[in-house]
Amino acid sequence: MTDRPRVFATRVLPGSALAELARSCDLDVWAERSIPPPAALAERVAAAEGLLCLLTDRIDAALLGGAPRLRAVSSVSVGIDHIDLPAATARGIPVGHTPGVLTETTADLAFALLLAAARRVPEADRFVREGRWRPPQVWEPDLLLGRDVHGATLGLLGLGAIGRAVARRAGGFGMRVRAWSRSRRPLGDLEGLLRWAEFDELLATSDFMSVHVALAPGTRGLLDARALAAMKPGAVLVNTARGGIVDEEALAAALAEGRIAAAGLDVFAGEPLDPGSPLLALPNVVLTPHIGSASQATRARMAALAVENLVAALAGRRMPACANPDVYGQSR
Repeated sequence: MTDRPRVFATRVLPGSALAELARSCDLDVWAERSIPPPAALAERVAAAEGLLCLLTDRIDAALLGGAPRLRAVSSVSVGIDHIDLPAATARGIPVGHTPGVLTETTADLAFALLLAAARRVPEADRFVREGRWRPPQVWEPDLLLGRDVHGATLGLLGLGAIGRAVARRAGGFGMRVRAWSRSRRPLGDLEGLLRWAEFDELLATSDFMSVHVALAPGTRGLLDARALAAMKPGAVLVNTARGGIVDEEALAAALAEGRIAAAGLDVFAGEPLDPGSPLLALPNVVLTPHIGSASQATRARMAALAVENLVAALAGRRMPACANPDVYGQSR
């Protein structure tokens, strides 16, 4: 027997975070690359005092209700829409997450998708690999014509930390930057680089649209068929936030018809993407498998912060990054 708290981690993580966690806890790790099935997740969590999870793990009220010993949950993610936060708060369970550490890395990917979609980079890569670039077609004036990024108008749907980081990158490309957000906080260092716009104005005037709002009841399906139809003809859409914000069926139709020129998508309503998704058949879509934070350094920092959150809570201390600070008797 031991008085060390028992922790269940739903996946092996990069870096040394799990080794650090094992120094202070009895650590049970799901060793497979696949997501723990619901029954296995419930069984392992039921025996745990701490849970280290990912955004692919559904931590709902039923799971929490079946884990009477559970005292802390920490997710290796910024978003926590996979966790029933009210249920955890009602139990007095602090929920940790990893804001801040992935901001710049995710902004890098958002801009990479924007450039790749604008200049048709994946299409050009396939053109060469498939042997279609051959004499006498050495250089054609109308081959794979894309869209200029420099001097274009970028619309930011949401202006949190990642949206602000994308705005700074856009400034380096000489783009005109507009932003829409339900909460208009001071622009700070972005003053002079961008201006606020109303939602419909943003849709109608943006050559490029990048999504950076959190997934919530008020933003689910925000870019529906009506909103997509209101976008500037020939615009390019980038989404590195959450898939549920965009109506994928309506987007696929707009892309197929050419009303939206291209899209760069890292997130989807259902993940992994359904093999039957019409997006897969479209040449004007750049698709990546939710890799916004996927650099070696950033994933290691995310894992480290998630472990810090868990260790602190199990020791009776406040989590460094808590998503439901109400459990400590004070509001956000």
